[in-house]
Amino acid sequence: MRGIFITFEGLDACGKSLQLKKLSQQLSSRGNAVLEIREPGGTSLSERIRQVVLQQSDVPVNRAAEFLLYSAARAQLVSEVIKPALNQGKTVLCDRYYDSSTAYQGYGRGIDSESIDQVNMFATSGLAPDITFLLDITIAEMKNRQRKMNAALDRIESENDDFFSKVRDGYLELAQKHSDRIIVIDGMQTITEITEQIWNYTWSYLQGV
Repeated sequence: MRGIFITFEGLDACGKSLQLKKLSQQLSSRGNAVLEIREPGGTSLSERIRQVVLQQSDVPVNRAAEFLLYSAARAQLVSEVIKPALNQGKTVLCDRYYDSSTAYQGYGRGIDSESIDQVNMFATSGLAPDITFLLDITIAEMKNRQRKMNAALDRIESENDDFFSKVRDGYLELAQKHSDRIIVIDGMQTITEITEQIWNYTWSYLQGV
C-alpha cells in the first residue's frame, strides 16, 4: 500500500517545522513508519544546492536560476527519497514542497504561473501531496518571531515586506485553488491549538484511506 505524503508550508517562522515534528511523534506513537524531510535538502546533492541558494552572498542570483536550483534539489529528493519511501508504505512529512516555489518564485518573484507549474510537474513527475498544511501568519508576526530567534537571516529571509506580502497572498490563493488538499491553519494560535487541529485533520484523513 502506498504511503501518505504530507507537506507543511508557510512564511518563515510560521511554526511549520515544529508542527511537522509534533505530527511525526503522534504518528510514530501509533505505529506509523514516518520519514521527516526538508526542502531544499534531504539528499547529498539537494543539501549542496541548499547551501548555494540560501547563503548570503555578493553573487547575484537570477530569479529563473533560483527557481531552477530549487527544482533541481526537489527532483533529486523525489526520485531518491520520497517516492521510494511512499512505495514502502511510509508516511512522508516534508517541510516545504513545490507550493513554496509557486508562492516564492511565482507570486514573490513574478515568474509566470505556466512556467512554474510545468517545471514543478516535471521535477516531481507529477507527485502531489495528499495533504498540505499551510500555517498562515502576518508579515509583522514573522518579523517579530525572527527578531526573537535572533538568528542570522538567509538570502530569502532577508527580502523586504512587499516580497513577503506577495508570497503570503500567493499561498492563500493557492489554498483557494486547491482546497481539496491545502488546509489553512491560523498560525497565530497557540502551539497546542495548532497541533490539535493538524492531528484531528490527519487522523480523520487516515480513517478514510
